[in-house]
Amino acid sequence: MRKVIGIGETVLDIIFKNDEPIGAVPGGSVFNGIISLGRAGINTTFISETGNDRVGQRIISFLKENGVNADSINVYPESKSPISLAFLDDSNDADYIFYKDHPHDRLDFAYPAVEADDIVMFGSYYAVNPVIRPQVAGFLDYARQRGAILYYDVNYRASHRSEVMRLTANLLENLEMADIVRGSSEDFEVLFGKSDPDAIYRSQIAFYTKKFIFTQGGKPVELRADGGLRKQYPVVETPTVSTIGAGDNFNAGFVYGLIKYGITRENIEAGLTPEQWDMVIAEAQEFAANVCKSIGNSIDESFGQSKRLA
Repeated sequence: MRKVIGIGETVLDIIFKNDEPIGAVPGGSVFNGIISLGRAGINTTFISETGNDRVGQRIISFLKENGVNADSINVYPESKSPISLAFLDDSNDADYIFYKDHPHDRLDFAYPAVEADDIVMFGSYYAVNPVIRPQVAGFLDYARQRGAILYYDVNYRASHRSEVMRLTANLLENLEMADIVRGSSEDFEVLFGKSDPDAIYRSQIAFYTKKFIFTQGGKPVELRADGGLRKQYPVVETPTVSTIGAGDNFNAGFVYGLIKYGITRENIEAGLTPEQWDMVIAEAQEFAANVCKSIGNSIDESFGQSKRLA
């Protein structure tokens, strides 16, 4: 069975509504998607780091409970695990405050086995962080040489706006390695001061990869791909409890679709058909809609059960 390997941060999300805490769930951008894929029965592994404390222990046990291989989690013996405070507004969108105490970040892990057409998910600040860049880039290069598909979610927060210039080289290297890139309107406003998908694709993305998915909250998903393909996918209006994991689970559903419909790296390099894009993005939107219905950061377990492949 094809594997999905995620590399990214772990964090405990403490969620507030009307300034009152309403839940605490393990999270992290790629982490949330990997948990969903585990719940859907996909063979998953997660590469990350955490502290040697109750939060770190909970994160590792949470991975295992959801069928995710946690052997590549680096535990720092003298650090506290990261925590984020997520404040939901009237639309149930979140504003974040992050707390991190990893003074000796080094990300020391053994590479998991990677085979042709396995999928590597990466993104967020973790994918450009200069402190761990050599290890992250080294693994991405290894996975690419082994024939894996690399799916990159830019996911660049406004809290790192001041670092854009310093991190641009790492961002461009990620775009160059990626087979498929997804980014949100917020990401590109922070990075480039642009919000038009055609302008972003033409000036920032197409030189590196021809496969670009642009999301913008409740507005339609925009696709730009090989051969001048341009498509728009309306977002079905869904009652929301929390949108915290919406983008992360769009990624998970997309990757799930690649596996469900047998799409290989060779297919991607040749250029997907409009029908293939339609099927895979439909899965992405279904995963994203499900996660918005609860306080959790990942799809619910019953939905995951319904998505298990034979």
